[in-house]
Parts: sequence; structure tokens; C-alpha cells
Amino acid sequence: MQTVNEWLGQLTEVAKTLVVIGIIVGILFDDFFGVIAGLGRIMSQFGDAGFAGILALMILVMWYEKK
Repeated sequence: MQTVNEWLGQLTEVAKTLVVIGIIVGILFDDFFGVIAGLGRIMSQFGDAGFAGILALMILVMWYEKK
């Protein structure tokens, strides 16, 4: 189980790095991969959900900080 947790942690770190690189590339080179547009759509979905969306986002942030 510990090996699986370590593997998932490493996979999460790689995913975060790829998102950051995608954002930087999107800013510098006109959002070629659509990362910024995708993040905008996700954030608008949270906003459209009203209080439930904000609550869900807060739960995700608290859960992630707990790790």
C-alpha cells in the first residue's frame, strides 16, 4: 500500500509540473495546448455551481493541503 501511495504522489507531482509548464507555454505562445482555456472552463463550472461549487473547491484544497 505504501508503494502505491508513493507512486500516486509522484504521479501527482508530475501532473502538477505538466500543468505549470502548460500554463507558461500558453502564456508565452498563445495557449497552443489549450491548458489555460481548460482551466478557465473548470473554474467557470465551479462558479456556475454557486455555493456548492465553492464548497467543493474548498474541500478539494483542504484535502490536498492535508497530504
